[in-house]
Amino acid sequence: MKPGWQRNSLIYIAILLAAIALFSLILPTVKKPSEIGLDEAIAMSQHNEIEKLVIDGDELLITATDGTELKTNIQNLNYVDLQELGLSLKGIDYEMKPSGFNWGSLLINFLPLILLGALLFFLFRRAQGANSQALSFGRSRARLFPANTPTVTFDDVAGVEEAKQELHEVVEFLKSREKFQSLGARIPKGMLLIGPPGTGKTLLARAIAGEAGVPFFSISGSEFVEMFVGVGASRVRDLFEQAKRNTPCIIFIDEIDAVGRHRGAGLGGSHDEREQTLNQILVEMDGFDTNTSVIVLAATNRPDILDPALLRPGRFDRRVILDRPDINGRTAILKVHSNGKPLDESVNLEVLAKQTAGFSGADLANLVNEAAILAARRGKKAIEMQELEESIDRVIAGPERKSRRISPKEKEITAYHESGHALVAKMLPNADPVHKISIVARGMMGGYTRLLPTEDRYLLTRSQFNDMLATLLAGHVAEGLIFNEITTGAQNDIEEATKIARKMVTEYGMSDKLGPLTFGHKEEMVFLGREISEQRNYSEKVAQQIDEEVHNIIQHAHEVAKRILTENKPKLVQIAERLIAQETLEGEELETLFNQPIPSPLPEASATS
Repeated sequence: MKPGWQRNSLIYIAILLAAIALFSLILPTVKKPSEIGLDEAIAMSQHNEIEKLVIDGDELLITATDGTELKTNIQNLNYVDLQELGLSLKGIDYEMKPSGFNWGSLLINFLPLILLGALLFFLFRRAQGANSQALSFGRSRARLFPANTPTVTFDDVAGVEEAKQELHEVVEFLKSREKFQSLGARIPKGMLLIGPPGTGKTLLARAIAGEAGVPFFSISGSEFVEMFVGVGASRVRDLFEQAKRNTPCIIFIDEIDAVGRHRGAGLGGSHDEREQTLNQILVEMDGFDTNTSVIVLAATNRPDILDPALLRPGRFDRRVILDRPDINGRTAILKVHSNGKPLDESVNLEVLAKQTAGFSGADLANLVNEAAILAARRGKKAIEMQELEESIDRVIAGPERKSRRISPKEKEITAYHESGHALVAKMLPNADPVHKISIVARGMMGGYTRLLPTEDRYLLTRSQFNDMLATLLAGHVAEGLIFNEITTGAQNDIEEATKIARKMVTEYGMSDKLGPLTFGHKEEMVFLGREISEQRNYSEKVAQQIDEEVHNIIQHAHEVAKRILTENKPKLVQIAERLIAQETLEGEELETLFNQPIPSPLPEASATS
């Protein structure tokens, strides 16, 4: 049953009970007194047949000595007039009630009308509420954050220093508009924040409003579009009208690609409601007066699917790119999110920043929060480095699945698989250093080897790709070398290696045989906003050559991994046996194990027999 129906039912039941109680009060519950004449009442008083006498307005209420209740009408006669007519009060208990209006009687008489009026008022209010909702259907649903509301500032945003500098001009314009206008400068009407999810687009927009101290209207692009054509356009008009009444202010449209996609790109025709909404946004942004201090900010991670009219000068004049932070940005973000949290002296945020290459600001915030939860769960008073490093693994691969039971044989296979990855990565010059090996299951992985890049990379060489492929295939090679058998555990490694090798040939021009050419044309459908298929723009002969080159690259990496593991098989066994015993190796302990001499004689692996 719906909550609204329950609430209405309770109201109806309360009204019914009140009506029943009212009628029970109104209905007579005692016998009415009998009426007698005034002469008869005077005679009863003279014969001492009255025990009590009450003069109540125009009525004389009599209680006879035998207990009978009587009354008589005395009209306008008062106490003195009754005595002159012969009424004897000798030995009678009498009372005179003050004359006045009987409000209690009036209330009881009019109570049914009051209840009926209350019921009608309630019904009319319900009807008016439904009507007002229908009339407010086209009203904007933007959330307004007033200028005096505590909010975020640029100090709460880290890792995007260049974007903050770009947007600092907006803050200065909102604070001192005359300085720009005196030089004939015009601030951009709209600014588009572009970046992957979690890089802080929404946070940066709120920081602008917080720094400038102006009202901030926030709405999502999907909140404009409804099933009825014209509602979205009406909401756009209402939003801009509210903004003009609260100038200077900021309008922030999150995920603008939900309403700002290419017009006429709908499957089987256009999307009338979305296109009318977009048209209204274009008109409102064009209609802005140059003196109107309303700045429109929008965020998206797909600028390629936006309508060109939305991106032309005069609308969204400036694009601000927010990329994933580098090592300095990650360090600053970790400082922001760890501010106010009790950190142990052993915590080194720069080391954590090196371990979190590719993390966005949202990932780093989640990392610090996971570490705080782990520390609280373990009863600690401060967050230690152990919790923070474990949180990295939780963010990447999920929580540990220690309750997962595996056989000793599978545990041994997993240990040799991960040891193969680690040993090949250690021996290759262009591979990233090995930071951690674990055979404790996380998420969908039975084990994992984590490599730690020494620096942020924006370019990758062919040598790095070749060493990366050899490292990926090393687990598969180790299984075959030790057990003379291969398992399904290398499925994801082989898939990833194949993708990298094919991109080296078809996209990066790293094939000596085919040369620096790009093969294949990716066909995209803009109304879906994602890649649909790859159109072949080369012959069957070239396709065969591509397959041969991909096979050669993979085969070369496989041979490199096999040579390294064969030459260092005793070290592979040593690492795997230590991993079986401890389940996790990392940091200095792992580096010491790599450099440790192999004991002689070497204990044979149980799986080699």
